[in-house]
Amino acid sequence: MEEDCCKWQGVECDAAGRVITLQLDYEGLSGTIEDLSMLSSFIYLKKLNLAYNSLSGTIPPSLFSLPSLQQLKLSNNNFNGHVDEFHSPSFPHLEELDLSGNRLQGPIPNSFFNLASLQLLYLANNFFHGTFRLDKIRRLQNLTTLNLSHNNLSVDANNINSTFSSFPQLYQLSLVSCNLSDFPDLRSQSSLRFLDLSNNRLGDEIPNWIWEIGSGEFWQLNLSCNHFVDLQRPYRIPDSLQVLDLHSNHLRGELPLPKDRALYIDYSNNKFDMAIPINIGTYLSNLIFFSVSNNSLSGTIPSTLCEAAYLQVVDLSFNNLSGDIPPCLLQNTENLGVFSLRSNNISGDIPDEFSENCGLETLDFNGNNLGGKIPKSIEYCTSLTVLNVGDNNIDDGFPCMLPSSLRVLVLRSNKFHGEITCTKHWPDLQIMDISSNHFSGSLYQVGFSSWSRMVLGSDGQSRREQLHFDFLNLKNFYYQDEVTITIKGSKLKLPKIWTEFTSVDFSDNDFHAEIPEEIGDLSSLVYLNLSHNSLTGTIPKSLGNMEELEALDLSVNQLTEMIPVDLGRINYLSVFNVSYNKLVGRIPYSPQFATFDYYSYEGNAGLCGFPLDISCSDRDPLEHEDQQRDGKSKMEENYISAEVGYVVGLGSTMWLLVFCPCLREMYFEKVDEVLANISERQSRRRSHHKRRRIAAMNQVRRRQ
Repeated sequence: MEEDCCKWQGVECDAAGRVITLQLDYEGLSGTIEDLSMLSSFIYLKKLNLAYNSLSGTIPPSLFSLPSLQQLKLSNNNFNGHVDEFHSPSFPHLEELDLSGNRLQGPIPNSFFNLASLQLLYLANNFFHGTFRLDKIRRLQNLTTLNLSHNNLSVDANNINSTFSSFPQLYQLSLVSCNLSDFPDLRSQSSLRFLDLSNNRLGDEIPNWIWEIGSGEFWQLNLSCNHFVDLQRPYRIPDSLQVLDLHSNHLRGELPLPKDRALYIDYSNNKFDMAIPINIGTYLSNLIFFSVSNNSLSGTIPSTLCEAAYLQVVDLSFNNLSGDIPPCLLQNTENLGVFSLRSNNISGDIPDEFSENCGLETLDFNGNNLGGKIPKSIEYCTSLTVLNVGDNNIDDGFPCMLPSSLRVLVLRSNKFHGEITCTKHWPDLQIMDISSNHFSGSLYQVGFSSWSRMVLGSDGQSRREQLHFDFLNLKNFYYQDEVTITIKGSKLKLPKIWTEFTSVDFSDNDFHAEIPEEIGDLSSLVYLNLSHNSLTGTIPKSLGNMEELEALDLSVNQLTEMIPVDLGRINYLSVFNVSYNKLVGRIPYSPQFATFDYYSYEGNAGLCGFPLDISCSDRDPLEHEDQQRDGKSKMEENYISAEVGYVVGLGSTMWLLVFCPCLREMYFEKVDEVLANISERQSRRRSHHKRRRIAAMNQVRRRQ
């Protein structure tokens, strides 16, 4: 007896037993649609959903011609090639077509615009190319949603400006990264609720009629990453607008004030250059996200900002704000998850006003003129993940009361002092930067072995994640924590902190005594900098157990005896510096050490062997003490440190990533795709290091 297919999961039949729905998304399907030859026989099929699988090959034109089909979802697969023109049925029923998230190429087929019943058309995130005239959609009078974003298209909207009244009444229009140079004339669109024209070439003024579309029900506008310089006046932001994203333009003057129904406001990366309005809090009563970072705002932080009781993200970083931190901002932290004042001129002490129900996850006050001490009430912030108070004037001992939830701690370049003798542990700590302070004492007191994440790694996670703060309970709304890397005095900002990036920077302090063996237990550590201290004794052999280490700086200390050959086992080590110590003997003979140059070892008169020009067979046994005394001043120009993060390879493209936020967003989206699987990355790195070691070994042999 044959099994009734109508009882299968994902299959729906009508009363006559005919298949009308195939809901097969997220089923792990592979192969091509041609392999599913039975589809052509489903003449009564109304809904076909094959989204989020691994299907590949081309999409057969016959699929669009199924006579009863109303909904076709093929998104997020691996379909490629051109979509051929097709003959639609005499009475086409297709209402929804979703091909987004594939690798489809060529021009968008004209046949799509003969589907008279089409309401929803999603073609985003493919490789469609050519010029697309927006007036083509006039033939689709039932169309409510159009998404052509993130292709290689050049959308021509110029020819619609006089005829758009005959266009369908859209509910949502998304033309992100479509090379738009003309603002589409949408003033007759009375049903439009969502408009996204971000990352195009639009410029001059934002037209004031844009605030009138949608018949008073316009909800979301994204014009970010364009070239707008001003808002055409007069303008009135509608009461209905909930999301307004104007980041990364050239807007100047005073901040446009939204109405109190707004939930999300992003004015970052512009040229706004006036003070924040004193009464701004009255306009933000329902706001959840507020960012004005990377502008030229001046004046003080208005205390009325405290009236915005629902704020979850406040980012005022990279401006010229001055004055004190209003205490009420720290008293109202039950909902606040992210508070950033980074790189301003804020002065005074950090108010000791954190509420007992503090919900902060990220607190970034880096790069101000703050003094005083770390407030004791910060211990109430039991969810705090990132604390960055680097580059201030804080004069305090180590803040042992910090919550155990910390993942990132940056105290660099302050006046912290004394020994680190905390009994509290921070098991999830992955980045710790206390460099350029006056900490002293022995490293044995630090308790490195209690940092479980660095000892055991990131809980065996197989996929890469970044530290971020989610809000609005939507996947597209989150605040991304960022990292700043300092190399030879130049600070470079990278916008993601990966969970496997682990870093310890204790450089430029007054630590003394020996390096504890237990530091070698940090097997997942990527970056270690203990330079510019007064450390003595030998380099621990246990450092050879740090298999993930990519950068090790022990320079400008008082380390003695030989470099352990065990360090040659660290396959990924690409930055190594032990210069200006009192090391002696032969530099270890290993493929990895052969990749380091003279500057990694200079200032150690007792060292010999490659890459130094001193042969171990005929070296002068006398110590060159003058060379060692002069070493520290020279080395201060060259040592490498990390503020948050770890040392990476930097090329000429880094300038663009630092100064072009929109390009940076696109770049790191691609990085996410390439680096999605850690094992693949490690495999590539192992192959690279193997080739590098072979080449270096050949060089060593030639020198022998």
